[in-house]
Amino acid sequence: MGQQEKVSTSLAGAVSEGISASLAAVDAELDRRYPGDPGTRQPVHTVYVPGNVFDAGTIRSWGDQALAALDEHAPDAASFAAVLGLSDDLAEDVYGRVRAKLEREPVEDLRVDFEDGYAGQDEDQDAARAARLISEAYAHGTAAPYMGIRMKCMESAVRDRGIRTTDVFLTGLLENGGLPDGLVLTLPKVTYPEQVSAFVRLLEAFEKANGLDEGRLGFEIQIETSQSILATDGTAAVARMIGASEGRATGLHYGTFDYSACLGVSAAYQASDHPAADHAKAIMQVAAAGTGVRVSDGSTNVLPVGSTEHVHEAWRLHYGLTRRALARAYYQGWDMHPGHIPTRYAAVFAFYREGFETAAKRLSAYANHAGGDVMDEPATAKALASYLLRGLQCGALDTAEVDALTGMTRADLDRFAAPRRGDLTVTTDR
Repeated sequence: MGQQEKVSTSLAGAVSEGISASLAAVDAELDRRYPGDPGTRQPVHTVYVPGNVFDAGTIRSWGDQALAALDEHAPDAASFAAVLGLSDDLAEDVYGRVRAKLEREPVEDLRVDFEDGYAGQDEDQDAARAARLISEAYAHGTAAPYMGIRMKCMESAVRDRGIRTTDVFLTGLLENGGLPDGLVLTLPKVTYPEQVSAFVRLLEAFEKANGLDEGRLGFEIQIETSQSILATDGTAAVARMIGASEGRATGLHYGTFDYSACLGVSAAYQASDHPAADHAKAIMQVAAAGTGVRVSDGSTNVLPVGSTEHVHEAWRLHYGLTRRALARAYYQGWDMHPGHIPTRYAAVFAFYREGFETAAKRLSAYANHAGGDVMDEPATAKALASYLLRGLQCGALDTAEVDALTGMTRADLDRFAAPRRGDLTVTTDR
């Protein structure tokens, strides 16, 4: 090596120290408010079932009904691909993975509904029964990865009922073996951040009453009103709601039909691709970015039932909406009917299968400083690793093929997907 060139500076070390001291509060605030993605699995969908209908066979029944719909309306890969416009090279793989998923894990996230969809006569009994059945499902290995309830909201007319149902359900879980790791609570129709704060107080009181660790209970916030997007002072209320959750918020879920109706959108045009929906979801997405709070799209109310012609039409609609959401980084959505699940998984699997080879090679080139026809930055490497991990988690990709094409272990992918703040330079184990 040649002689190193002398490097000179003009500032004393005290200058850097003073600047760091002045930004200490900002550093702490960044770490508190923007911890990044938690790195846990995000389900590709949420299914909700009325509390008076939910039973021990619900998850298997949804899978069986979805398989029956395929058998009747798309009995082979070619017919399914023709309906959805899948390419020949994807048809067999996607169809086979969809059927396997419906047999193995038909529902990734299930919410027992005690809000809009509930029509029972004894909510206490139904909530207690839901707690027992969910506990038994986790104990027997038949549960969805995530399960929980949607209670009534914090508005005055139904507040006491929502509080009581939450209490009955959570108490029932404790009495039947404890709180499962996959527990999720959904707070609907949130309008003001103060309603989020009130729900936090409720969960704090429950934790204290039962000797649980502080912060054990988290919840999703359902965005279904215009006021949750734009507050009276012109600020983004949804961002304040995340702050009001005091770290307990795990997701923001868009409510397609309540939100559209709130804005006066005619029933025929209420859909997740309406401009009003795109505006709301863009605000949600920006508010949640970096906070560890994930976003979820809503649903379509066009059900794939009846004649084969109508089922195919509904499938094409649902598939298209799901692919559109995925391209916009909405990796989760709500499904209202068993017939929606085949196209949910078809869209998700096609999305990851189509981009798998390119993403894997780009990430490998970046990790090995190999260059290529795309100059990727550290943040893009993080996005590439996250893409591959989501594909693995839902079953669209297999560990062996990802390992072979990237030359990385699962731990390598995890590190690329969730680096420390300010450190996006990650080396692999190999």
